[in-house]
Amino acid sequence: MSDTAVVDYPLSAATADRTPVIENMLARARAFAEPLIADEKLDTGENTLAHADAVAAIVAKMGGSEAMQAASYLVYSCQHLNRPQEVIAKVFGDNFAALAVETTKLVRVQEQARSASQGHHIEGAGAQTENVRKMLLAFSRDLRVVMLRLASRLQTLRHAAASKQPAPESVARESLQVFAPLANRLGIWQVKWEIEDLSFRFIEPETYKLIARLLDEKRIEREGHVEQLRSELERELQAEGVHATVQGRPKNIYSIVKKMRGKSLDFAQVFDILALRVVVADVKDCYAALAWVHTHFQPIDEEFDDYIARPKPNGYQSLHTVVRELVDGKPGKPIEIQIRTEEMHDHAEHGVAAHWAYKEAGHKGYAGVWASGEYDAKIAVLRQLLAWERDLSGGLQGQGLFDDRIYVLTPDAAIVELPQGATPVDFAYTVHTTLGHRCRGARVDGAMVPLNTPLSNGQTVEIIAAKEGGPSRDWLNAELGYLASHRARAKVRAWFNAQITHETVARGREAVEKLLQREGKTAMRLEDLASQLGFKSADHLFEVVGKDEFSLRNIETLLRPPEPAPNPDDGVQIKKARGSEKSGKGGVLVVGVSSLMTQLAKCCKPAPPDAIGGFVTRGHGVSVHRSDCSNFRMMATRDGERVIDVEWGATKKGGDAPVYAVDVAVEAADRQGLLRDISDVFAREKMNVIGVQTQSVKGTAWMTFTVEIADAARLTQVLGIVTAVVGVRSARRR
Repeated sequence: MSDTAVVDYPLSAATADRTPVIENMLARARAFAEPLIADEKLDTGENTLAHADAVAAIVAKMGGSEAMQAASYLVYSCQHLNRPQEVIAKVFGDNFAALAVETTKLVRVQEQARSASQGHHIEGAGAQTENVRKMLLAFSRDLRVVMLRLASRLQTLRHAAASKQPAPESVARESLQVFAPLANRLGIWQVKWEIEDLSFRFIEPETYKLIARLLDEKRIEREGHVEQLRSELERELQAEGVHATVQGRPKNIYSIVKKMRGKSLDFAQVFDILALRVVVADVKDCYAALAWVHTHFQPIDEEFDDYIARPKPNGYQSLHTVVRELVDGKPGKPIEIQIRTEEMHDHAEHGVAAHWAYKEAGHKGYAGVWASGEYDAKIAVLRQLLAWERDLSGGLQGQGLFDDRIYVLTPDAAIVELPQGATPVDFAYTVHTTLGHRCRGARVDGAMVPLNTPLSNGQTVEIIAAKEGGPSRDWLNAELGYLASHRARAKVRAWFNAQITHETVARGREAVEKLLQREGKTAMRLEDLASQLGFKSADHLFEVVGKDEFSLRNIETLLRPPEPAPNPDDGVQIKKARGSEKSGKGGVLVVGVSSLMTQLAKCCKPAPPDAIGGFVTRGHGVSVHRSDCSNFRMMATRDGERVIDVEWGATKKGGDAPVYAVDVAVEAADRQGLLRDISDVFAREKMNVIGVQTQSVKGTAWMTFTVEIADAARLTQVLGIVTAVVGVRSARRR
């Protein structure tokens, strides 16, 4: 709007009574507003007083009371008053004051949201459009605010069309995507169709002109055919005893384009569909008329809808059918026919605010919503019905849209949906989790407020955040009222749980590192240690150690495995080496040393044909390791003089091949039957399982199988089969 002067109206004792005088309300409201807005223009260039006159006329045509029409003028007076709520309440009553102030606030919010649609979003364009649509309904408990905005937007589009000045694209798109669907949900079809056509005219002017020209070219021919059908159908139904009024039903341009695009039809195919509406006295006559139509025309079964038996969510009822004329016994052009009662037709034209709706509510309305006349009572009923519409409430039945959601703005005017009672902390977490963690203060509509202040519809919220840091534990105290959103509360709990986990991991790391220092194994990689113990990472190991869920004795056993006496089943033979002499039976040949005991190391469990090396222990003979064993490499580095060369001996012909125990590590998604399925693989492959260790951490199973094998190469093939088991991510030899 243009620059405006602010008027400070005197509040005399004569106007102190806040009970409104209903008589001549429309004239009084116009006289009140005229000196304030007569010389003012809106952003569209339209004179503000002329706009208010037109809005009042649209409201009247929609069935609005004189009081409702009067509010059209008071809305545009608010910004010219220093204390609009108080002044209008003194002159016209509290209800008019609340209506005018709330509508003015909604106008401002819509302007900001429209500006933000071309800038930064916290959500996608589709979600943002839906939030604007919801906000229109959630903004005030008095739906007259929404009705006034609908009438105002329709007049804005009419003015742009009449003045041949194209409406801004943002206004046209918001009208098509927000206001037209809103009118549809309210069931105000005439307003919906006009908003759609006018919006489409500005968004796609060339397509609009093309369809309009094609409609005009066939208008005379089409109207003649429709009139012939109309009069014939009305006459025949009267003859059958069904008192009906039959009307031609015009098509709006936007609906024609939608049908062409949605069904991939050309204009001729869409335009050739004639449309009639039959209005009868009662429901019985609806079905009687339908029976006659289906008897004398050829029905198209898939195009029949019974919205009387199954009304639409907004209460719309009618019978819809498509039939074809029979011309010389052959099917002709399709005809769309709607059949409804007078009451249904009234509802279809004027929405839920129809004759039947307000009778039940009376002038008192519902839920304390003020209703000064019939139309206001209709709107009260409408609010109740809309509050139960699940597609708008986004919640469970019984949780009304107006009772559990609010809509506020970011500083960039993006709309944020929050639960009723939400605070600036809830807002911060909804915008971004990190912003919530760092939230330290908030401005609401430019003023600093405590972080537990409940927010209201339409407020602009700005968060003051620290560069780093986390939430306060006070935020989880329900009595202090910092959080109303379950989602935000879960994010705060997750932050503190993460801190506890971090401390647990640090405690476990410290314990493991101290153990490695005592054992003189500080050179050992922590990731290797965790892998050998069956953990996915070192942090997983540290976490269970820090929780005292994993004994350090397990690590000590790994680092200092007991050296058992030689096992005759190992098939080890010690011989004095003479050149390249080999063992005569299965076993290990120790080169250059005679009469030494040998044993297979438990840390790496070698088996033929692994590359191996020997280490002379103190009192336990030679410990044979795989060459890639980390323990063997560490011992070789520290005491290289005790390393000796070893190799596998040949197996005696005709004898049983010796077997060797090896460990297999399996990682898999934990599920029922997993252990059985993997064990079955080893059984089928004739590998004896002599030991199993399992551990499940957060849905992941870590398993260690000890199996007896004669040949490590054969094991590689079997592990490939294990990997194919459902849920197994990896299977490898330890």
